[in-house]
Amino acid sequence: MNTDKAYLFGLIMGGGTWGNAEDAFRIRLPYRKWGSYEENPKRAAKLTRDIMSVISPIFRSIYGIKISYEATAGGNWDILCEGNLTRLESDLLYYGIKNEGSLRGNADIDRLVADLVDDNLKRRFIAGLADTIGSTAKSHRRFSDDVQIISFELSGFNYAFVRQLCQLLYSVNCLPDQLLWNHPNFHSGTDRYYKQWTKGFKLRVQMDQYAEFGAFAFSAKAESLHENLQVQKLQNVAVPCQKRELKVNPACVHPAENDPRLPPSIRGAHFLHNRHVCAVLNCENAPYDAIEKLLPNTGDLINPFTILSKDSLLNIEKNINADPLLSSRNYVTSQIRVKEFYEQYRKDQIALMYGNGKDSGYPLAEIMQGIAFLVANKSELRGKRPKGSYLKLVERHLLDEPRLSVEMRKPDLLTPLILISNGRGVMIGARNPRVYAKLVTIAPENKYKVSVRSITEKDLRDES
Repeated sequence: MNTDKAYLFGLIMGGGTWGNAEDAFRIRLPYRKWGSYEENPKRAAKLTRDIMSVISPIFRSIYGIKISYEATAGGNWDILCEGNLTRLESDLLYYGIKNEGSLRGNADIDRLVADLVDDNLKRRFIAGLADTIGSTAKSHRRFSDDVQIISFELSGFNYAFVRQLCQLLYSVNCLPDQLLWNHPNFHSGTDRYYKQWTKGFKLRVQMDQYAEFGAFAFSAKAESLHENLQVQKLQNVAVPCQKRELKVNPACVHPAENDPRLPPSIRGAHFLHNRHVCAVLNCENAPYDAIEKLLPNTGDLINPFTILSKDSLLNIEKNINADPLLSSRNYVTSQIRVKEFYEQYRKDQIALMYGNGKDSGYPLAEIMQGIAFLVANKSELRGKRPKGSYLKLVERHLLDEPRLSVEMRKPDLLTPLILISNGRGVMIGARNPRVYAKLVTIAPENKYKVSVRSITEKDLRDES
């Protein structure tokens, strides 16, 4: 292993794909709009130079391979590797990496990382990954422009690869800021019925950190990083995972927690926080003590129903009819005045409605978000989300119509509350921690792995 080969392996692991033919190998650079000729022709020209002046000589020197490239209209770039690939295949097999399909989707890089024996080799490997899947788009930031982010973005379900990359960054003192796992608890934490949750992994690092400890070989990437850093007013300091506060919001139990594409160590588990996954995967940097403190409060942090689902009334009714527990409920239908709920929300934003006790009921905050979706004009929505503040949207409509109302269907047990208006529907799940805690089990083989069984009518009736 040398620095040039370490860099190439970063590129290869980030974007390498074997085709059906034995001699078909390419490296996909998934740049999308960032690398588009139409969006930024000057940057695209630099990418062309980077590919031919940086990558081509290294491939030719180490493997005797010639490269060319293709740029798509959507901004993705393909580096095409041509010639005798035998030595490359042999090196990959030496590290236990099969020459088939997308490498990062299936590869285990433990043997490869073990050969990165010093920080220089590690940084060069990371640079190859960053040039491939490290996004420097300006849309990546934490809350404001003052925390700019580089996001390593990976599709698929290779949890091991993502954990190994995170640990590799730690080993060169480049501390990740956040790891968003490809799991429904993070991509669909409030909507149990959302099926497009497979959005991939996002391993985010503060740009301050990456500028100090990481690198790019592509000049276009390096320039993009420095451009983004210029909008920051402050120097940010990264904090190790063990010392960071865990801010936790309740998440619904999603049917896809049992998706067969998830690895066995993850499948069937429910996660309370992104660093909870790290504990289940036995990461050396996981905040084990903080996760252990969360586990006794699991009833407060889960919901076996949806938390908030917004859709057409037709689809909402399909959800209800498909679930025997929901479809067998007796619903009391009434018209509710939006102004009354709005005024109560202004007094108490954490209020729970229609519960069996002080710690159960439907969160008024979710009710107000649902009302905003129901009363909004199409021009006020972006998909199912209000443009801007949902509360201001409700205020505008109350000014136009003070007697504004929506239909409410209240169930006889604490299953989801249904709100209806304008051909749209909303489902709102109740908080019910004493009941929900009874649904939780801990795996005998891993004290951090939480599973949640389906709720039954008996569970709800025993509490009512």
